[in-house]
Amino acid sequence: MVASILVGMLCAHLLFFAAMFLLISTRLHGRKLGMDFFALGNLLLGLAYVLQLAEGGPAWSLMSVVNHTLTIASPLAYACGAMRFFGYGGALVRPLTAFALAYAAAQVLVQWSLGPVARYAMLAGVSALLFLVMGIAVVRGARSFARDLQREMVFFALLIGGICVLNALKFLRIVDGGLEALHMDSRFQLVFYVYMCSLTTVLPPSIVWLVLRRLTDELRQMAACDPMTQLLNRRGLAQALELHFSAPGAAPVCLLLIDVDHFKRINDTHGHHAGDAVLCQVAQVLRGAMRQGDLTGRIGGEEFVAICSDTDAAGTARLAERLRAEIENQAIEVVGCAAVLRVTATIGVSQQFGSAQALDGALQEADVALYRGKAGGRNRVEWSHARSLEMQGAAV
Repeated sequence: MVASILVGMLCAHLLFFAAMFLLISTRLHGRKLGMDFFALGNLLLGLAYVLQLAEGGPAWSLMSVVNHTLTIASPLAYACGAMRFFGYGGALVRPLTAFALAYAAAQVLVQWSLGPVARYAMLAGVSALLFLVMGIAVVRGARSFARDLQREMVFFALLIGGICVLNALKFLRIVDGGLEALHMDSRFQLVFYVYMCSLTTVLPPSIVWLVLRRLTDELRQMAACDPMTQLLNRRGLAQALELHFSAPGAAPVCLLLIDVDHFKRINDTHGHHAGDAVLCQVAQVLRGAMRQGDLTGRIGGEEFVAICSDTDAAGTARLAERLRAEIENQAIEVVGCAAVLRVTATIGVSQQFGSAQALDGALQEADVALYRGKAGGRNRVEWSHARSLEMQGAAV
């Protein structure tokens, strides 16, 4: 009686959260983050438990075959949802359907050749194997593609490990004691259903939490990036510098302010789409020229910023000159323009600074140097006044 109540609670939890996941997926529009597959997994498992209640016990029937098939397909649906959550797309519905049909056929074969005990043992064994593979994938994911979610991944690995162990124990009990091991009110079955009820209580809200976390992170990233070039904006640069200087032994950095020469003339002559193409090309040059750990950003209009660390004045000068030369040598093709466009840029360089709070001052220094470079003929690198005096003193 107690086990039947627990299974009924399982059905209610699973079907309720299936509806919730489906509703959330419809609100996410293009990027569903796997919520549709999580809804499918809950629906499959919920229906499987409904059929189990209707069966009343181990039996050989179409209902039993469908029950086992839905049970074994549900963890695969969850796995597909996890793949979609982490951005691994592709055709997932057909492989899932093919596996379900293959497992249904395998049930018929095992029932006829080895009997009902083997069929129920197969369900527990294959379930344990699937959850083992899922647990290993989660642990590996915490070290690679889900490093930003390590704590959450460890939590999910523990939950998956629990259901894996219980299914493995169920397999051993069925092999040893036959179908009597599946008696609804046995101590093991009660423990199994209590754990499953706990799992269905904790797991769905945790999945919703992960989706909210991912959406929040994406919104934060969007707020820190320029939408056209995908470089950091001013806010993103400030946050990245705070992170850099919070590390022990963080090196001072130097700021390069890059301004595209005669950008207004490009917009007026060729149109704003040409100006956008120029900005994107300059952004591409910045991404390609800067080293790992350096920062790149666009702070408005045609002004870009590059922040480099772990280099001296000579290294900064070489980097600035390389940026200037690569921008000048770029041939930019624009739809609607008969000839390719070529642009130049003037670069102002600040002194080194050692805190995120010094960013505004560095920008002002570089801006003064930049306008001195504009007045001096454009398409050149100009250092801040203080750095120029230092370099002159060193030369003397």
